[in-house]
Amino acid sequence: MTRQPDQPDQPDPSTPPAPFPPPDEPDQYDAMGAEYAEHTATNIVNAHYDRPAVLALAGDVTGRRVLDVGCAAGHLSALLIERGAASVTGIDASAQMVRLAAEHCGDSGRFHHADLAAPLDFLPDASFDLVTASLVLHYLEDWSGPLSELRRVLRPGGALVMSVHHPGEDWHWFERPDYFRTEQVRDTWTVAGRPRTVRFYRRPLGAAFNALRDAGFTVDRLEEPMPRPEAREQDPPWFELLSTAPRFLYFRALRPGPGL
Repeated sequence: MTRQPDQPDQPDPSTPPAPFPPPDEPDQYDAMGAEYAEHTATNIVNAHYDRPAVLALAGDVTGRRVLDVGCAAGHLSALLIERGAASVTGIDASAQMVRLAAEHCGDSGRFHHADLAAPLDFLPDASFDLVTASLVLHYLEDWSGPLSELRRVLRPGGALVMSVHHPGEDWHWFERPDYFRTEQVRDTWTVAGRPRTVRFYRRPLGAAFNALRDAGFTVDRLEEPMPRPEAREQDPPWFELLSTAPRFLYFRALRPGPGL
């Protein structure tokens, strides 16, 4: 199926809103890195829907050691730094995104080129109080290894806050016959005048929830957020759509520790 917004910063409101999509391979992502960074800085879905929802579930980050997984151009990392995190470490599969994040955050953050599908051996056990994973896990078929690694690097009592495509939205949009199947789907967008084909995995809600439990997490919160009120003025059609239809799903999951 094809979704083709007229412009990346003013999508067609007749289609479900989405952030600027990563391409299939990191080198393609690298090639459009600056466009990605510019788009996600202000568009309604990223700036007024996804990042606020992640920050709300993260709560007070003052003095916290934070790992930002799939940091992209560093917009969420910068907000975590601004809110008083003691340290922010970002990882991304795109070398270009890592470079842009480092430029955006300066010396306030540390950024590494790393693939979440591989062991994060360079990160010590229990070295973070909070892990954020904004719109990244749905690009992985198997969550077991990545979630186990994220649990490993969290201290006992620490939290993972993650956003993924909403299972109901993907099933409905792609008109798949079996909601309960985990499967790869393809989507094509017109971005900066060129088509971009992306692949990601859709899965039922139960599969996402159970993957967290199987990795040793306790799911603390499950959220289907609303966009921020100021988004209504920026893009009324998308504000209405995000306010009435599911787009992303948000989890806060805890690594059990004393008292949990």
